[in-house]
Amino acid sequence: MHDIVAIYTNGETAVHHVARAVRDLGVYSQVVFTPAMLASLGAQAIILCDETTAPEASVPMLALDSTHPIDVEALKHFLFETAALTASWSLEAFIEEQVRRIKEQVGDKRVLLGLSGGVDSSVAALLIHRAIGDRLVCVFVDHGLLRKGEAAMVEQLFREHHKINLVKVDAEDRFLTALSGVADPEEKRKIIGRLFIDTFHDAGRALGEISFLAQGTIYADVIESQNPAKAEGLAIKSHHNVGGLPADLQWELVEPLRELFKDEVRKIGAILGLPSQLLTRHPFPGPGLGVRCVGAVTKERLNTLREIDAIFIDEVRKAGLYDEVFQAIACLLPVKSVGIRAGGRSHQEVCSLRAVQSVDAIHASWYPFDANLLRSISTRILSEVPTVSRVLYDISDKPPATIEWE
Repeated sequence: MHDIVAIYTNGETAVHHVARAVRDLGVYSQVVFTPAMLASLGAQAIILCDETTAPEASVPMLALDSTHPIDVEALKHFLFETAALTASWSLEAFIEEQVRRIKEQVGDKRVLLGLSGGVDSSVAALLIHRAIGDRLVCVFVDHGLLRKGEAAMVEQLFREHHKINLVKVDAEDRFLTALSGVADPEEKRKIIGRLFIDTFHDAGRALGEISFLAQGTIYADVIESQNPAKAEGLAIKSHHNVGGLPADLQWELVEPLRELFKDEVRKIGAILGLPSQLLTRHPFPGPGLGVRCVGAVTKERLNTLREIDAIFIDEVRKAGLYDEVFQAIACLLPVKSVGIRAGGRSHQEVCSLRAVQSVDAIHASWYPFDANLLRSISTRILSEVPTVSRVLYDISDKPPATIEWE
């Protein structure tokens, strides 16, 4: 077992960088918001952030102002001299511990995982596969909300290369029928979430007995959901993964990545042997392009958005900026704009492009692309995607904006 440091905060300001600084020194840390959470963690040391009231505890405590740069030497002194902790936590040790936990939790039962081809679900798949082998069944749901070429990539990489038990479900018609005429973003997430779980139930019935459902939940999701100072926490959680989980869910959850920040997930994936091209892929929401078609979702709008997204990402890659950007996304807005095509006026789609810099998705700043690159991207979209008449670039930071539009 390793030592644990509690990052104790009232939740008013972000403290994830404090938790990361402790982890970077080889000591495991978790963010806690309440006395009950602190007591259940059983930490060997406590870091108090932002004038949080000191709890009654017999372990060493250090007060920090989280808005100031961290004094690494002072932090080292507190961890290894004052608190006498051991630098025994590493990502390699995390893998070993999670494999043990998964084996203990799952036993001889089977686990179902929704494999999207994104970083989180891919790393979760390999980690669980290492623990229980073929008792992991990965279901790839092609719900018609994926990016261009994504379905073929997922099948080739996981079924053919990693030899993982992968079942593909073609569910595009089912999802698009349910989403027809629905414009409210939370309702869309709930519909997608419900159908996603229903699809798993259908797959489970066909595959035999399934006892567990695995998810690629990461620590940013957990922090935003648990923070009592953020009234919208639970709503944010539904955005990161698939919302609308039914109360009578028959499977117990397995979430092996819920203690890791995003960059740590990528490092775990590299250790487990995932290719760098997948590991450096930008985050993609569980509901897919369903939350990037702002407003109503139709097959035609999705096809348009897939082409826009492919052009945007291709241009960012060609400019050598893909790995500098945390996330680059394209959205269709719920308005039509007057355009000129074939010498006549027409009302066509408006797309918004967005790229941000971030470490952990809790905070993000918009990326300042060169004007010439933006011109090149816009020119390609307007010339190659005939259903679009206007291209916008989003310059909003998180907070107050979220990274995704919906």
